[in-house]
Amino acid sequence: MKIAHIGEISAFITAICWTINGICFEMAGKRVGSFAVNLIRLLIAFFLISIFNFFTTGMILPFDANLHSFVYLSVSGIIGFVVGDLFLFQAYVLIGARVSMLIMSLSPPITALFSYFILKEKIGIISFLGISLVIIGIMIVILTKDESEEGIKFELSKSIKGILYAFLGAVGQAFGLIASKIGMKNYSNPFLATQIRIIAGIAGFLILYLISNRWNEAYDALKNKKAMLEITLGSILGPFIGVSLSLYAVNNTKVAVASAIMSIMPVLIIPLSVFAFKEKVKIKEIFGAIISVVGVVVLFLQ
Repeated sequence: MKIAHIGEISAFITAICWTINGICFEMAGKRVGSFAVNLIRLLIAFFLISIFNFFTTGMILPFDANLHSFVYLSVSGIIGFVVGDLFLFQAYVLIGARVSMLIMSLSPPITALFSYFILKEKIGIISFLGISLVIIGIMIVILTKDESEEGIKFELSKSIKGILYAFLGAVGQAFGLIASKIGMKNYSNPFLATQIRIIAGIAGFLILYLISNRWNEAYDALKNKKAMLEITLGSILGPFIGVSLSLYAVNNTKVAVASAIMSIMPVLIIPLSVFAFKEKVKIKEIFGAIISVVGVVVLFLQ
C-alpha cells in the first residue's frame, strides 16, 4: 500500500538529516579541512550502503542498472558530490553551515527554472514572487547596514568567497537532482541509485587527489578521532540516508516540490547552531531565514 504524500514526507526527513549532517561536516571541516572530509564521508557512505543493498537486494553493487540510468546517476554524483559539495563544504568552513544552508535555499528556484526547460515541469507566474522572497531573505542575512559620513550603505556581512561557494553548492545540488530524476526514470531503487552516485563521487575525488597530491590531508584526518566521529555521523545522515531519501522523494513527487521541502534547512539549523557552536543568532537572521523558507513554499503553491 502506497503511503499518501510519501515523496513529500521523504523530502522532509531528508531536510532533518541534511541539517544535522551540515553541522557535523562543519565541525569536522574546521578540524581537518573540507577536502579530506569530502572523500572520507563518501568512502564511509559507500561501505554502509553496500552492506544495506546486499541485505535488501542481494546485490553488493548495482549490477542491474541500465546504461541510461548509470550515466545520468554518475553525472549526478559528479555534479552533486564532487563539484557542488566541494564548494559547499568549503563554504561551511568560511561562513558556517547556518548561513551556507540559507544561501542553499536558492537551489529550489534554480531547480524549478531548469526543471521547466529540461524536464518540462510547469511553474506558474507566482513562482517569481517565491524567488523574490528567497532572495530578499538571503540579502537580509548577508548584508549589513553601515552608516557613515558618506551616508548609509550596505556591505556584505560574510566572506564573499564563502557566499560564492555556497551559491555554487546550490547550483550543484539543483543540477544533481535534475540528473538524478532523469537517471531514475527506469530505475526506481533509491539506495542502489545513491550507490552509483557515490561511486562516481569517489572516482571524481580520487582524480582530484591524484592531481593535487593531497593524500596527507586524508591520512591526518583518519587519525583525528573527533573528526572521524563527526564525519561518520554526517556520512550516515548525509550520503547514506539523506541522499537516498532525497532520490526517493524526487522519484515520488515533482523534483521542484521535493527540493522546496528539503530547503527548510535554514530554519531547522538555527537552534542546532546555537546549541553546537554557541552562536548568537540575530533577529534579522531568523527573520531572513523564515522569509526565504516562505519564499520556497510560495514558489510551489500552484
